[in-house]
Amino acid sequence: MASEADLRARLQRASQEHLLRFCAELAPEPRAALLAQLEALEPEALRQHCQRAAAACARPLGPPPDLAARLQPLPLERVGSASEGDPQTRRLWEEEGFHQIALNKVAVLLLAGGQGTRLGVTYPKGMYQVGLPSQKTLYQLQAERIRRVEQLAGERYGTRCTVPWYIMTSEFTLEPTAKFFKEHDFFHLDPNNVIMFEQRMLPAVSFDGRAILERKDKVAMAPDGNGGLYSALEDHQILEDMERRGVEFVHVYCVDNILVRLADPLFIGFCVLRGADCGAKVSRRARLSWALTALCPLCPSVQLPHLARRAGGRLGPRGVPSELRLTSCWPRIPRELEPLLQPHVAVKKVPCVDEHGNPVKPLQPNGIKMEKFVFDVLPFAKNFMAFQVLREEEFSPLKNADSADRDNPSTSRRALLAQHCRWALRAGARFLDVHGAQLPEQLSLPGSAEPPAICEISPLVSYAGEGLEKYLRGREFRPPLILDEAMARELRP
Repeated sequence: MASEADLRARLQRASQEHLLRFCAELAPEPRAALLAQLEALEPEALRQHCQRAAAACARPLGPPPDLAARLQPLPLERVGSASEGDPQTRRLWEEEGFHQIALNKVAVLLLAGGQGTRLGVTYPKGMYQVGLPSQKTLYQLQAERIRRVEQLAGERYGTRCTVPWYIMTSEFTLEPTAKFFKEHDFFHLDPNNVIMFEQRMLPAVSFDGRAILERKDKVAMAPDGNGGLYSALEDHQILEDMERRGVEFVHVYCVDNILVRLADPLFIGFCVLRGADCGAKVSRRARLSWALTALCPLCPSVQLPHLARRAGGRLGPRGVPSELRLTSCWPRIPRELEPLLQPHVAVKKVPCVDEHGNPVKPLQPNGIKMEKFVFDVLPFAKNFMAFQVLREEEFSPLKNADSADRDNPSTSRRALLAQHCRWALRAGARFLDVHGAQLPEQLSLPGSAEPPAICEISPLVSYAGEGLEKYLRGREFRPPLILDEAMARELRP
């Protein structure tokens, strides 16, 4: 380990010597911890990082003033849909996706490095329960969807297949996530096929370009955004692991979407048969007042508050990019493309110490976290495709506490229960109220509405509403209905 004098000289070269201002006051153990953390910060990289953060924060926010005029929607031939167009074509896409899964060529990659600050919890969001009748967490729902899609592909092709689950964590989420999975026996997945790895951390920076001390003995650090995925792949030899397993197609998603369809055969098959090296799922905005993300060849992921352009009389693919699928461009990204990705500014309230070393929890933003986004690689794709999905079927993010008006535990819970109620009704189930009268069969509901009946269907019984007729057709139920594997066995004809 470098001496304190050496570290002080290195920090002076980086104009960050203030990080040692409380060092003399520290006991031996926290002093050693601080010196070890500082030794890992290469001085020139630290200097550049702090300068870039302050300069980026000082620039005007938003896209260039002429960007809206230059944007053009994706050509229609580069757009697919999960609900529109020829049903036979969609069946071919789905069959191709199941075929690739059966060949063990498909993996899923979970972005789970965030801390859940807005949600108001101190543990990883994947461990959160939104209040389902089953009390399942997000991690359990996702694990069971992996098991179900493996089962469906295996049944179609008479084989045993595996969808490896790569989970990118951060310094904050790795240990509790690993512990949680072990405590729950990896939700009956093979632990060898659940691969956790950690993304890089970057110092939080004050508005005047100084790294922030969180405590006297600790620099405030933050994950480098979900776009830190690409560096982490290189750091932890994840691409080599994929190559050993024969993985060619990777479905990337964020932990907080309760409706996510992991290794979605329809999406995978669409990308494969269209020859896409990169594809993104998109859904339309739920409210016109929300910022939208426009997908286009010029700038595939850019926030534009109220832009609406039309192509051929219809809206081009725009909305919320929620998932990403990458193939042949994977090996190029960490070595060639990741250095070209430009970090984005996130202004945050960063816990810190004042000039006397007293802890401060700021009421207003006081620092900058520099992040890269997973979608920043889209401009480098040679054959990018967009896949439109119905928001009510595939996208309901969990971002905020229930005190917020959207993207909270209540909206996530309602979205899943409303979806399962629709599946049950389409499969022929009838729901009765406490007096035995049939409840209305509402198949279309606003996103904020409670479903007509409480119905939860285990992913182990149905991945996307398939195969429910044999359990539900012609049957009457008094809610709540929790259709798990045990109940499915009882209802099977």
